[in-house]
Amino acid sequence: MGVRAAVVVCVTSFLLGALFTHWIADSLTLWKSPVTDEHLWTAASYYSILAKGPSAIFYILGAVVLLGGATILWSLNDLRAGNIMFDGGSIFLFGTTIVMYINSVLPNIFSLFTSLPTHHMKDPIPRALRTATLDLASYNLICSVALTGVLALQAARFWAESTEDEDEEFVMVEPEESQKGRKSRGKTPEISLRDDKVKPLLQQRVQAS
Repeated sequence: MGVRAAVVVCVTSFLLGALFTHWIADSLTLWKSPVTDEHLWTAASYYSILAKGPSAIFYILGAVVLLGGATILWSLNDLRAGNIMFDGGSIFLFGTTIVMYINSVLPNIFSLFTSLPTHHMKDPIPRALRTATLDLASYNLICSVALTGVLALQAARFWAESTEDEDEEFVMVEPEESQKGRKSRGKTPEISLRDDKVKPLLQQRVQAS
């Protein structure tokens, strides 16, 4: 269980780190106001570099994604309530990220940013590139939030399992005095006959007779 959780956390952290590298471009278009054409051209140039990058990068990312998804699905085989709840939510968030990246992010990058028109940094950016650049920043933010949710769910699952283990290890032990008291109360009280009480009684009976 610990190995599977570690794999999920490592894969999610790796993908989050990959998304954070887009901050170079997204910070100019998503977090700065007003958004100028110079900012948009800078972000578009960054995504153009990604589109022209070696295909091995995307294969490595694909392999990492498959490893993370398969590990989360594997955890569901235990059919434990914690796995179904936490890993089910993790699968939903992880799958949302992958679907959004495949259907929205990658098609925009390869269709619009493979070759940029010749321009100067102060030139107006075409409307299609402007919209695609702003959308990519939004998509990357959504994916980052979803993957952060995966880490939060895995941390909550670890905390829940640790508390359950502590409850199972805790055993109520009664003090020895109370156990002795119960034992003594359960027995029939013993009657002791002592000589100093028996002799006077015998003398009284002899005198009376």
